[in-house]
Amino acid sequence: QVRLVESGGGLVQPGGSLRLSCTAPGRSLRIYNMAWFRQAAGKQRELVASISGFGETTYDDSIKGRFTISRDNTGNVVYLQMNSLKPEDTAVYYCNVNRASQFDWGQGTQVTVSA
Repeated sequence: QVRLVESGGGLVQPGGSLRLSCTAPGRSLRIYNMAWFRQAAGKQRELVASISGFGETTYDDSIKGRFTISRDNTGNVVYLQMNSLKPEDTAVYYCNVNRASQFDWGQGTQVTVSA
């Protein structure tokens, strides 16, 4: 089973930026279609961005133009660059494969956008 590890979250003011990272220690994520999800308090987990093995990307309308999903050159790290953050972006962010049969969820990384 693949263990997913998310990092890079924190507290940021509105308008600020963060870059999240997703790795799977000991495993390559290169072959997988990957996605970033987020779950705000009291809400369901939602998909916000995805990237295929070929580098094709999709974005939820709520973050389009502000967030960018990418991979490093090795394919082992999946990033989510988040710019122009808004309070409504506050959530725990997770990465996982973008398919029906997913890996076990990691701990996620908390993003809090507040003045």
